[in-house]
Amino acid sequence: MNGPYLAEIAHLMGDPARANMLHALMDGRALTAKELAFLAGVAPQTASGHLAKLMQGGLLGVAVQGRHRYYRLAGPEVAAALEGLMVLSGGQANGRRLPSRVGADLARARTCYDHFAGRLGIAIHDALVAGGHLTVADGGYGLTRSGVALFAGLGIDPAIASKGKRAALRPCLDWSERRPHLAGSLAAAMACRCFETGWVKRVKDSRAVILTDEGRAALEAGLPGFRCDEPEVPSRLSGASRSCEPGIHEHDAIG
Repeated sequence: MNGPYLAEIAHLMGDPARANMLHALMDGRALTAKELAFLAGVAPQTASGHLAKLMQGGLLGVAVQGRHRYYRLAGPEVAAALEGLMVLSGGQANGRRLPSRVGADLARARTCYDHFAGRLGIAIHDALVAGGHLTVADGGYGLTRSGVALFAGLGIDPAIASKGKRAALRPCLDWSERRPHLAGSLAAAMACRCFETGWVKRVKDSRAVILTDEGRAALEAGLPGFRCDEPEVPSRLSGASRSCEPGIHEHDAIG
């Protein structure tokens, strides 16, 4: 009985313009219809129709501020579905890796909705697992006593970050590495902490992020076993984010 609805969601995601819109929102930002039209390469009137369909299908949420409407992904489950589709779409038989410069930046370090992905996300995940700071149960993760202490040492209160219905820790399959990185409210809290301290900086108009030298030193000290390859710093570094929650972030207008 779920087949027809699955087909409807697949149809919504399958249109190239709508796929571009959804991908643009994968970093947790909220964007206007004008910005999404530019990123999708369609006219504003056409974008309005696409956005209405995505809203009706439950894939987008909207926030109204004054005369402006800001669209964002409806929740982390939408981001997880998109990340899973990226895994499938990247699995060509010839096994080619991401060839472009933009692809290399995203593969190195990026946001996946509100947590880290790419080699940065994998490095955090692997260090936590190797250090015995995570337990695996029912397809999800839990914190050991040492894990609680580790997060606290990084300035994150696991009890506060784990409140709510959302899973505190869970694996999320990484589309560029084909291995799990860490998702959930605690992973989001870690990303938030890294942005607040300047350990990680956003790249303007991109999901790519940069691990700073200060951040590398802090994570290597606070997360034993953490190792992440040296980055090539793009020229489009933005300032430190003023908001860590998915939703309306400060950003430059597009178009």
